Amino acid sequence: MITKLNHVSIFVLDQDSAFDFYVNKLGFKVHTDATMGPGMRWLTVCPPEQPDLEITLMAITEGMMFKGDAAEQMRALVSKGTFGFGVFECKDLQATYEELQAKGVEFTKPPTKEFYGFEALFKDDSGNWFSLGQADSK
Repeated sequence: MITKLNHVSIFVLDQDSAFDFYVNKLGFKVHTDATMGPGMRWLTVCPPEQPDLEITLMAITEGMMFKGDAAEQMRALVSKGTFGFGVFECKDLQATYEELQAKGVEFTKPPTKEFYGFEALFKDDSGNWFSLGQADSK
């Protein structure tokens, strides 16, 4: 029986830029940053309070996963914000929103009370979008 999920991928346009975004802007911790052969890098980060969930910042490059023009198609989908999304939570949404906005994170929706909770929406540097909610506001 499956007991938990320990890795998930976010497809990114550039791993160096994604490293900067997730580590220096969002405050995630680097778990693994290793060369995996010529031109390949295994880069995982995790939220500081969730070290057992590794988020793989997966470069979209032609190779093992993407054949032919699939890499170009995937890059287009990600950059348009039409492929990936996720939901993060924090303890104080307004303070986190202000901190991340000051670091240059692009928000597409400011903190807003919704019927399901208190959330803001932001995009990473590749175009993936995320909901950021306040953990105790449900």
